[in-house]
Amino acid sequence: MTASIATPSGDHRTLPGIACGIGAGALWGLVFLAPAMVPGISPLLLAIGRYLAYGAISAVLIAPRWRVLLSLLERRDWLSLVWLSLAGNTLYYILLSTAVQKAGIATTSLVIGFLPVAVTIIGSRDRHAVPLRRLLPSLLLCMAGVVCIGWQALAPSALAPSALAPSALASAGQRGLGFACAIGALIAWTAYAVGNARALTRIDRVSAHDWNLLMGVVTGAQALLLIPLGALAEPLRHTPTVWAQLAGMSLAVAVIASFCGNALWNRMSRLLPLTMVGQMILFETLFALLYGLLWEHRLPLPLEVAAFALVTASVLTCIAAHRGHAPAEGHGL
Repeated sequence: MTASIATPSGDHRTLPGIACGIGAGALWGLVFLAPAMVPGISPLLLAIGRYLAYGAISAVLIAPRWRVLLSLLERRDWLSLVWLSLAGNTLYYILLSTAVQKAGIATTSLVIGFLPVAVTIIGSRDRHAVPLRRLLPSLLLCMAGVVCIGWQALAPSALAPSALAPSALASAGQRGLGFACAIGALIAWTAYAVGNARALTRIDRVSAHDWNLLMGVVTGAQALLLIPLGALAEPLRHTPTVWAQLAGMSLAVAVIASFCGNALWNRMSRLLPLTMVGQMILFETLFALLYGLLWEHRLPLPLEVAAFALVTASVLTCIAAHRGHAPAEGHGL
């Protein structure tokens, strides 16, 4: 997918790719806060609101090029859009929101933090990929970092009382459900990260920006289909204030995370090999932790400081592992 990082042309692709990965992580990290900011709203309604807004924005922006894009896409491409939208957007966000509300940000961040390991291991099997043995130090640092991030979640008494601390989130049964949902979100987004990167490589006739808009349209259509399910699953008896909060949060998350964050991620996915794409997911975990600390009005604990250092070392070690490696064939933007 990308040229060697050791060459000027490699730097020309790798440095912008890393910058896009950091930007996407900073924007996506905000989605961990959204469920906590509107705790009275179910994860299903949060997903419906977010993706209706994302779909509406995408439909307006893509309208002038709709006929041209229809002529460029094949049946296989539309099937990819459908399952990628479901795995990476609708299903992932419902599971993530449930995990945050039931188990807290720390536990959810811990589980989601293993995304880089899963994606990197899968990416190491690609043709021309960096061998897994060269990526092992980076993966070990990554795992150590995410364990540090979630350690307080495994020992709730170490945290100061807070609305987001697992100790304040009802029973062990609810935390167990949240943990299970976090595992489901991990599986769904791993499938999305791998499938989306490979789809962007295969479908080089569509720009990364248009691919993001097409996915927005498909995800918006899925959100429309979920409205009856949402009405059945939860009585719609919220106050006007709560509905206004949901509308504002949905629009903000749609613009910041879905539209802008996805655009940066898609561009990065065409600039970096899959073994580096996995490492870029770490930035979402780091920013989610940072935003969680700000929301809880506290300084990072020693293990959380260690997590920042370990995750940073993991990314730098991954970049070093790719230095001088033979370039893989890929598509440009």
